[in-house]
Amino acid sequence: MKRFIVIGCAVLAVVASARAQEMPLAASEQAAQSRQEAAAPENGGGTFADVGTPAAETARPQHEVLWDRANTAYINGDYATAAATYEQLLAEGLVSGKLYYNLANACFKQERLGKAILFYRRALRSAPGNSDIRHNLGVAEARTKDEIEKIPEFFFAAWMRGVRQTMSCRAWTLLSLAALLGALALLLVYLLGRRLSLRKIGFYGTLVAAAIFVAATSFAAAERRGMLDRSQAVVMSASVAVKSSPDKSATDLFVLHEGTVVRIVDRLDEWCEIVIADGKKGWLESRKIEII
Repeated sequence: MKRFIVIGCAVLAVVASARAQEMPLAASEQAAQSRQEAAAPENGGGTFADVGTPAAETARPQHEVLWDRANTAYINGDYATAAATYEQLLAEGLVSGKLYYNLANACFKQERLGKAILFYRRALRSAPGNSDIRHNLGVAEARTKDEIEKIPEFFFAAWMRGVRQTMSCRAWTLLSLAALLGALALLLVYLLGRRLSLRKIGFYGTLVAAAIFVAATSFAAAERRGMLDRSQAVVMSASVAVKSSPDKSATDLFVLHEGTVVRIVDRLDEWCEIVIADGKKGWLESRKIEII
């Protein structure tokens, strides 16, 4: 009996500690989810998904009125008004994957390729498992002028990234908590079970649940790092010469065009040192790119 009480107290302490560590993240994500639900009704189907059904502008919060107004403009083919209204929602601090997605669609319809790719990638960070976003991003990137051959990646790393991107950071966090609770419960079965079969189930079940907990936690941490990453950017200018040094009079190394994604490795005043997918690097002006 004493052993049961001690183990029970230990379990409660571990769970309480895990929940305490998750509280700040969960609270912030819950707030973001609330904003998303308030500002983003479900989209329809199609290659470029329709952006929702407008409702009457009654006595509702201003962001709902703006959302419906933007959706109506998009449906009516007024993509400039739709994009401007979606950007007004962003300026008011309303952020969601659906908002970024609809804004990217509106920019794509206007042939603003750089902005479209920028907002598709921001939407993908919010919803990495969304196939519509990934498809539309692929369509937009296929229209960029730069054909850059990527450095080959180890197949296992690519496979792990694909698995990780099937769910969001929040989903992986919830799965890791569920696996932790399952591992603790199965550990109790192993320690307190009187039958050999129960003890075997508890032992092997604990190992499996612990492995899931470790994997889910690492995936959640990787997705969170990706969401906070400020090193990736998209070229916004129609064309930009990449220099050998942070100086307008420096030698031109190569030229990039609108929509190309680059990685920032260094900064100096108004210049950024960037690397592209094939490993080439150089300097360009910060105003000609925008952080994802």
